[in-house]
Amino acid sequence: MKTLLLPTLMALTLLAGCGDSDVQEVRTWMKQVDAQTKVQVPPLAEPKTFIPFAYQHKDELDPFNPSKLLAELAKQAAQAGASGLRPDTARRKELLETYPLDTIKMVGTIEKKGVIHAVLQVDRAVHQVVVGQHLGQNYGRITSIDENSVTLKEIVQDATGDWVERQSRLELQESKENTK
Repeated sequence: MKTLLLPTLMALTLLAGCGDSDVQEVRTWMKQVDAQTKVQVPPLAEPKTFIPFAYQHKDELDPFNPSKLLAELAKQAAQAGASGLRPDTARRKELLETYPLDTIKMVGTIEKKGVIHAVLQVDRAVHQVVVGQHLGQNYGRITSIDENSVTLKEIVQDATGDWVERQSRLELQESKENTK
């Protein structure tokens, strides 16, 4: 019995130490500080009054009128149409126009009867081309052939939809056997 009495007595003593003795002092101090403290909030500034802009030139053309933009676009289209640069879509396409330019490799040149032919490889097939033939998917036309490259002019559309010429080049691809 003594063994149970001693732990029970100690537990009661510890619980008595956790009593509400100092909490009342803290609560009275908080009430006193709360009563003395005054919150100062600065008043909000008055909002500025909005004065709408009055468009004085009623008889003149509104700068944001869509018809003004359409007139300018029509003028630019007329100037672009005057240059006449367009691909010939009525022409029958050649075989090498079905392949993108980056899949075509130049592997050499051959001269036949004084005319230089470029030897091009697509996949595993080999093709011979001359100046004037078409090549690639962007309406490319071969303009010159030399021992190391094939130069061509492509007709592509720019960001505004106008057709422009772009020069491209296929460089000679040396095989691994030649470099050893």
